[in-house]
Amino acid sequence: VGEPGASGRDHLELLEGLIDLEAGARVAGSRFAYLKGPLVMLELALVRWALETLAEKGFEAVVPPVLVREEALMGTGFLPDTEQQINRLPEDDLYLVGTSEVPLASLHAGQILTEDELPVRYAGFSPCFRREAGAAGKETRGLFRVHQFDKVEMFTFVAAEHSLEEHERLLAIEEELMQALELPYRVVNIAVDDLGASAAKKYDIEVWLPGQERYRELTSCSNTTDFQARRLDVSYRPDGGGGPRHVHTLNGTAVAVGRTIIALAENGQQADGSVVLPEALVACGAPARIEPASMR
Repeated sequence: VGEPGASGRDHLELLEGLIDLEAGARVAGSRFAYLKGPLVMLELALVRWALETLAEKGFEAVVPPVLVREEALMGTGFLPDTEQQINRLPEDDLYLVGTSEVPLASLHAGQILTEDELPVRYAGFSPCFRREAGAAGKETRGLFRVHQFDKVEMFTFVAAEHSLEEHERLLAIEEELMQALELPYRVVNIAVDDLGASAAKKYDIEVWLPGQERYRELTSCSNTTDFQARRLDVSYRPDGGGGPRHVHTLNGTAVAVGRTIIALAENGQQADGSVVLPEALVACGAPARIEPASMR
């Protein structure tokens, strides 16, 4: 959807002086960064815009814990499947989450909801931490694959008979967000062999990056059916009577801040090296234009 632009400068060249990887490496190691000046305002605008858009669609904003116990990761399927990618604090027996999907899924663990409470929809905002073990080369350049980033995540609890419809709804929301950000993208239905432990079906949205001259993943949305609900014991009691039934859970990215900044910079670049940002974000406090380093 949308026309991919010609090849161009990458985000590090366009945002020179605003992404300090050298200081990040000195303070925390490789693949950490300081964002400065207009990029801070852009991040805040992205988050506010995403949360306000989702609120209009029935999502309740949540800032969850980013340190969780092992049960939360086991319940969502991230342990033991992706243990090598998760940061652990052994002295406290806690883990840093790689996505707010983990604490949001656990919000109703061990609970029985009523049918009229469903669907329950949350928009979680949190920092995310990933070890990214094994990643190397151009994939790790700049902000694309870092150890810490901020993200707005959609998470929903629905009755089983509505989960297929809800999955398409999450995808439609993600597409609406991409179109509002004026980003050329394509939707990929992920093959079964590439699904993680929990997902029954997953879509990725890949955005065209002129600096890399290819499409790269920006968001995803998954239907985990009752996989997480069974492990976390989240059920609902049908209005018509009968015993509790497990809900279905779904998740989807609204905004992954670092990668979205890359996409906005590379697709909004002008001939003079400046970057023009979408009006939707300017209305939420983002600068209308980021000037090239030589003009700041």
